[in-house]
Amino acid sequence: MNGIKMFSNTRFVFILLYNLHRETESLEESTDESEEEESEEEPKLKYERLSNGVTEILQKDAASCMTVHDKFLALGTHYGKVYLLDVQGNITQKFDVSPVKINQISLDESGEHMGVCSEDGKVQVFGLYSGEEFHETFDCPIKIIAVHPHFVRSSCKQFVTGGKKLLLFERSWMSRWKSSVLHEGEGNIRSVKWRGHLIAWANNMGVKIFDVTSKQRITNVPRDDISLRPDMYPCSLCWKDNVTLIIGWGTSVKICSVKERHASEMRDLPSRYVEIVSQFETEFYISGLAPLCDQLVVLSYVKEVSEKTEREYCARPRLDIIQPLSETCEEISSDALTVRGFQENECRDYHLEYSEGESLFYIVSPRDVVVAKERDQDDHIDWLLEKKKYEEALMAAEISQKNIKRHKILDIGLAYINHLVERREYDIAARKCQKILGKNAALWEYEVYKFKEIGQLKAISPYLPRGDPVLKPLIYEMILHEFLESDYEGFATLIREWPGDLYNNSVIVQAVRDHLKKDSQNRTLLKTLADLYTYDKNYGNALEIYLTLRHKDVFQLIHKHNLFSSIKDKIVLLMDFDSEKAVDMLLDNEDKISIKKVVEELEDRPELQHVYLHKLFKRDHHKGQRYHEKQISLYAEYDRPNLLPFLRDSTHCPLEKALEICQQRNFVEETVYLLSRMGNSRSALKMIMEELHDVDKAIEFAKEQDDGELWEDLILYSIDKPPFITGLLNNIGTHVDPILLIHRIKEGMEIPNLRDSLVKILQDYNLQILLREGCKKILVADSLSLLKKMHRTQMKGVLVDEENICESCLAPVLPADAAKPFSVVVFHCRHMFHKECLPVPSMNSPAQFCGICSAKHRGPGSAILEMKK
Repeated sequence: MNGIKMFSNTRFVFILLYNLHRETESLEESTDESEEEESEEEPKLKYERLSNGVTEILQKDAASCMTVHDKFLALGTHYGKVYLLDVQGNITQKFDVSPVKINQISLDESGEHMGVCSEDGKVQVFGLYSGEEFHETFDCPIKIIAVHPHFVRSSCKQFVTGGKKLLLFERSWMSRWKSSVLHEGEGNIRSVKWRGHLIAWANNMGVKIFDVTSKQRITNVPRDDISLRPDMYPCSLCWKDNVTLIIGWGTSVKICSVKERHASEMRDLPSRYVEIVSQFETEFYISGLAPLCDQLVVLSYVKEVSEKTEREYCARPRLDIIQPLSETCEEISSDALTVRGFQENECRDYHLEYSEGESLFYIVSPRDVVVAKERDQDDHIDWLLEKKKYEEALMAAEISQKNIKRHKILDIGLAYINHLVERREYDIAARKCQKILGKNAALWEYEVYKFKEIGQLKAISPYLPRGDPVLKPLIYEMILHEFLESDYEGFATLIREWPGDLYNNSVIVQAVRDHLKKDSQNRTLLKTLADLYTYDKNYGNALEIYLTLRHKDVFQLIHKHNLFSSIKDKIVLLMDFDSEKAVDMLLDNEDKISIKKVVEELEDRPELQHVYLHKLFKRDHHKGQRYHEKQISLYAEYDRPNLLPFLRDSTHCPLEKALEICQQRNFVEETVYLLSRMGNSRSALKMIMEELHDVDKAIEFAKEQDDGELWEDLILYSIDKPPFITGLLNNIGTHVDPILLIHRIKEGMEIPNLRDSLVKILQDYNLQILLREGCKKILVADSLSLLKKMHRTQMKGVLVDEENICESCLAPVLPADAAKPFSVVVFHCRHMFHKECLPVPSMNSPAQFCGICSAKHRGPGSAILEMKK
């Protein structure tokens, strides 16, 4: 026996070396251009070999079958051993069942009971943690065994075995096992799967399903390709759930659904029936099936023809994920698996087992066990990085940062930055630094030096952190020097955007001065130097540069840093640059620069002085009253349109001085206004008539003055001027009797548009008459309405109660005893008297009046009006 064992070990080592050699040759032969190209489609599964104890087992033995439980694995071998393994492949327990091949291992759902059958006809069902056990040896090989999923329950102590016939074993009430034949006569039973109350098995003719509860066989699904040998291409069965069976045989896949039959259809038929909901063909021979959500995982055996030798050879098996449709399928993914010894394997040598709880798929071959897992987020990121899809990898890591275990967002980000730099996409790389590096100052400084090495400091400059974190001043100075050497505009932009405390200001100021020695008139450098002086609080030098450049920000600088004491001798410069802004600034800050100081500074520039005083006057007519006399000359010289409004609005202007200036310059309108304001209306009117020759203006002036003598002067002046007469006739009617003018018109004088003027006079007269009549009607109507209202008011009753008193004796008007007769007089003015308290009317005035209201000379009802008020 020892010699046989030694020979066997040597044989396996030789086979292993031979297989490795053949595997290498096959890989070289099967590699074509399509496989060399990188696939852009991400795989759905990842693979790893089950090692540790499995490696040790398969060096001396070969795997024949395996069953998967959520907690452990059970592996059967050709030498009749059964090994219990953990999920890493470590051996936890070993059973010597038979000296020959183990054909099938079955576990119940609890994982506490195991059934084993072997090629020599042995069948064992035993508890892994209890003493119960069943042993039986049959006279033929037993190919399959399946224990009841709930075998742990006393009511479910059942299992089936299959060789030439399918036997159901049940434990009776006396703990004895009895068997019954479920099926025979159609060849060896080669596959069985038990789910719930349904047992599915396959023999040479097809697939049957048996209902354990009703003890009825409910269907027979015949196999499609009867040319294939059942022992070489066995049927693969798996239950997706308690009512869905998936059958794979040859190249055909059928998905069957077990349904309840309607009571009216039963008769002698089983209570359930099977409907094939999907059926399709695959490209290769099926070695195993497993469900994956609503998809299928298919293990396929592949044969190909060599292009060199034209011989058929066994290729690597494939594991495909497919989406079943009603009559076809859609391939989701397909992977060729390199398992050890695949060149020597047949379709029957492969098995696909799966763990429902964790979506783990075990590809079992004689020399290898490969585990396929659904790819997690770490695997997805691995694939993206391998394909250099760094941005997608970074996004995936950020979204799933709580779930990833092997990757770090920062590491992916740094790899992404390096990738962009390698591709010379410097701007994108610099922009990504802002997001990836975040607040890590050390990493920022490291990346800046990397960009410096490749001469791309300008690319990263816009994205450097400026507050949190703050890098070393040397970093910022290094970038500023880079810009100063080649890009003045970019340098100026950085100085404006970066806070002044990021770098050593004096160092940068000196560098700018050095460059100004070569180009002293460079406006960009000068403006930047002014900004640097501002950051350094050297406002005097900054202001001087701003004024030299006539830069618009000079006013902002003055306001922001309160530099009014520095501009007292620079007012002319500011006014020359922008008089409007300068005046607004000076007027807004009178407390810092007085009006007197500004006027004195502008003494040699009267045009600017006028601008300042004019705006001061517009703001406040009284603040600059001491300069109003000066302003007369300034307005006359630089701004005549505003002279007349100034004369009208100013109450501090010396009229004699103004009149003198206006007469010297022959300003007629201003002179007329001053003459009228000084009371010399006749001279003003004469000037209008003689200088302006404007009858409308003369009439308007006469209307404003409303002086009869002026109208007389106007008529006398116009009497020999027909156009003036026409103007007077058109406008005089509402102010002077037009008859006075008409009587003075000389007979025979031709007056333009006389008829129209006379018609207008008559129309104006008619209009006046109509207005008077209308007013009269309104007055009469209002008087009548008020009279009626007074009459209605006086006719109303007056309330007299205990609170009213006699206005004469001041006693209550109503007596305490209401039964006694009494007399009360109530006037319309609401004053009340006892009748006996009133004076007796005399013969001269028989009517009685209220003594109170008569004494106050008030009319009747006046008290009512006062009450309403």
